[in-house]
Amino acid sequence: MKPAAGEWETMTGSTAEATLQSSVASTDGSVGDFFELMKPRVMSLVVFTSLAGLVAAPGDLHPLLAVIAILCIAVGAGASGALNMWYDADIDVRMARTAARPIPRGRVTAGEALTFGTVLSIVSVMTLGVLVNWVAGALLALTIAYYVFFYTMWLKRRTPQNIVIGGAAGSFPPMIGWAAVTGTVSIESVLMFLIIFMWTPPHFWALALYRARDYERVGVPMLPVVAGPDETRKQILLYSLVLVPLAVSPYAIGLGGIVYGVSSVVLGLMFLWLAVKVWRTREGREADYAAKQLFGFSILYLFLLFGVLLGEHLVAKLWS
Repeated sequence: MKPAAGEWETMTGSTAEATLQSSVASTDGSVGDFFELMKPRVMSLVVFTSLAGLVAAPGDLHPLLAVIAILCIAVGAGASGALNMWYDADIDVRMARTAARPIPRGRVTAGEALTFGTVLSIVSVMTLGVLVNWVAGALLALTIAYYVFFYTMWLKRRTPQNIVIGGAAGSFPPMIGWAAVTGTVSIESVLMFLIIFMWTPPHFWALALYRARDYERVGVPMLPVVAGPDETRKQILLYSLVLVPLAVSPYAIGLGGIVYGVSSVVLGLMFLWLAVKVWRTREGREADYAAKQLFGFSILYLFLLFGVLLGEHLVAKLWS
């Protein structure tokens, strides 16, 4: 009999490990469980930013090839998620935020997740390379390898800079979308990469601030655990101060239009206001609430930023 959802959140140490070991022998995994392995919420952000890169790129791509490119990027992102859950199953079972995932709950075995992620990785890269172009295919392969081997297996459990360095994995999608159309990497696609790269630390450190005990329990050296919450708040503010003008720069180089320029400034000021609020709020529930506010808004911020960019280029191409 599987534990109830609430019981998983209180498991620690040997109890959680024993439960995980006993649950991986058999599985009644459904399609939904395997889809959950692909981290659909993360995948949706990957799809959206890659679509923005694809539409913003100069030139045309056949609609069918464009759909294939986005599907391959989505499947590649899902493959990375599945391989991440396979490798991190031992700590996922001990963290309240991740204990209800398919492997800790015994709905999918670790071996099934490994096979699933590996097959999806190969299929997505080969399909993108053969049907679209090999620059995009190579970038997708690099993204998967970077996330799985460099971030998940090496950085995550070894350094508090895991999110800073490892964040590059989540920054590649708009570059892949751009390369799918042009077959090249340009300054515009690098700029979109850098925006996501600089957005990632304040986004994840805001989460880590109110989930610090989870990470401490399993020995993951997130910044609040190693350097403390005050240093984390300072780093969030510093990265936000770099992110906001960087996010306006597509307007300066002509990648974004006037609507993007105004939107990026307004959204950036809101992001900074929340980052300052996190920096100034140091005690009790108010501090956790401020971190949760920034974490929630950071997701909306990136969606709206790339959404406006996508909308401007889509309108321009439809009217051209």
